[in-house]
Amino acid sequence: MRVGCPKEIKNHEYRVGLTPGAVREYVAHGHEVLVETGAGAGIGADDNAYRSAGAAIARTAEDVFARSDMIVKVKEPQPNEWVQLRPGQILYTYLHLAPDPDQTKGLLDSGVTAIAYETVTDDRGGLPLLAPMSEVAGRLSIQAGATALQKANGGRGVLLGGVPGVLPGKVAVIGGGVVGLHAAKMAAGLGADVSIIDRSIPRLRQLDDIFNGRVHTRYSSIEALEEECFSADIVVGAVLIPGAAAPKLVTREMLSGMKKGAVLVDVAIDQGGCFETSHATTHADPTYEIDGIIHYCVANMPGAVPVTSAHALNNATLHYGLQLADKGIQAILDDPHLRNGLNVHKGRVTNRAVAEALGYEMAEPKSALAA
Repeated sequence: MRVGCPKEIKNHEYRVGLTPGAVREYVAHGHEVLVETGAGAGIGADDNAYRSAGAAIARTAEDVFARSDMIVKVKEPQPNEWVQLRPGQILYTYLHLAPDPDQTKGLLDSGVTAIAYETVTDDRGGLPLLAPMSEVAGRLSIQAGATALQKANGGRGVLLGGVPGVLPGKVAVIGGGVVGLHAAKMAAGLGADVSIIDRSIPRLRQLDDIFNGRVHTRYSSIEALEEECFSADIVVGAVLIPGAAAPKLVTREMLSGMKKGAVLVDVAIDQGGCFETSHATTHADPTYEIDGIIHYCVANMPGAVPVTSAHALNNATLHYGLQLADKGIQAILDDPHLRNGLNVHKGRVTNRAVAEALGYEMAEPKSALAA
């Protein structure tokens, strides 16, 4: 199979779908790899590094899309990319379709077979291709929130760790999954007063054991959300329903009860965001203010640290990518976890959460593939 890797074109996205190390693995499996010139520049990998790994270099993205049987990316295809996709081609990348009807229609019209990193599962019910970027985003959320909290950036002017004689800042993390865990680790490491809110009692027990009392845990209720948000200097939105649009847990009305200059960091923005007042921003213009509250809603947070992110992502995605390259559509039929990643196939939506969010009839993946 010929595997193609175009350069990412989303605003300030420096990651790359295939590192030179990943290219070597595909080549060792007998596949051709076509990489757009400059695709790895953001991680310090020039065209010669890819040539040394066994890839051919394409001069344009159009060449990559036209000549490849499978496209491996990081972020969802942009409008000028999805029109280049075609029936029989496999797209393997993050998609986040539930809050994005335009992209969904574009993929359906293309006839492509699209597999979303964020809905591929594992034997433990986890999301192994989403986890590494959730780890990065969780840790970055505190760095970004702490920067936005500085007075010159519109924030309250609070140092998260405090100093002797002055109380530390308070961080409320909504959601105790991978993002929430890593956000709490970073915030606690800086010396902040941290609370994690979640609806799973077993998960709260796990978190309590992990942090050994250094982080407070609370069961999520309307009252708990209000109390934590109203007292927080930074609120991190870390709620995920796999494949579906994120629930709006912090309403605009709640902003009036928060401290002026407090910061909301919405890590769920790829799935539409979990704050009512969230809308996607970019690294070029990451924050905005509503009712005195600073919002940080960058939709590709890990793109800010592409060397770390690209290698972590490739470590996770390589296993399934090789299966797809080795066996094509048969790999999806053979592996139920890869099948859970199938979101679109030949003009039909094959993920229930996406279908329900956007009003499409859901096609059962096995039946769609067989047809």
